Amino acid sequence: MTRRVPLIPTVVVALAVAAMIGLGLWQLVIRKPQKEAALAQLAANPGKPEIAFPRLPDDRLLFRKASGYCVQPVSSRLTGAGSAGFRFIVECRTGGGEGPGMLVQLGTTRDPMAKPVWKGGAVRGTISHAPDGRSMLASLFDRAPKRLLLVADTPAPGLVPNAAPDLSSVPNNHLAYGVQWFLFAAVASVIYILALRWRGRKAP
Repeated sequence: MTRRVPLIPTVVVALAVAAMIGLGLWQLVIRKPQKEAALAQLAANPGKPEIAFPRLPDDRLLFRKASGYCVQPVSSRLTGAGSAGFRFIVECRTGGGEGPGMLVQLGTTRDPMAKPVWKGGAVRGTISHAPDGRSMLASLFDRAPKRLLLVADTPAPGLVPNAAPDLSSVPNNHLAYGVQWFLFAAVASVIYILALRWRGRKAP
């Protein structure tokens, strides 16, 4: 006697598997080429002419040389910098009226209790991403762009010069994401087939 395959669960699983395969193809066919093109543009940015530090976030400007003027430091903090210890970041008022101001990274230190003194002024450096406190899960739902940061060429007194921002800090995980979605689809299919076989053996 032929066992009947349950219609609704099978349709639900089939739709879920199709969605996973679609997401995998989207990562490989669309997102991966887009990211590779963006990385190629970013790789060329260090050789382009210096610009004024942008008032609004624009990831296309990462790794470009830029300059700005800190009219007044508003706040400062030390934040982790891996093997370099801690980086000294200052929030500046730029005199442009409304807007987010400018974040400047003025060097690193290994002393977590350091209190560097910097009164503002002209800054030249390289555009990078500012530290982002959002978790990976939160960033999936919060699509607000990351703030930009000017990594200064010249450190503040008492600080070690900044390391140059590195293109390897920009992730390109779309191949891995695509493979993961295909694996999820395969695992879901295998589990459902095994569940059907187990159901068939238990049926009278």
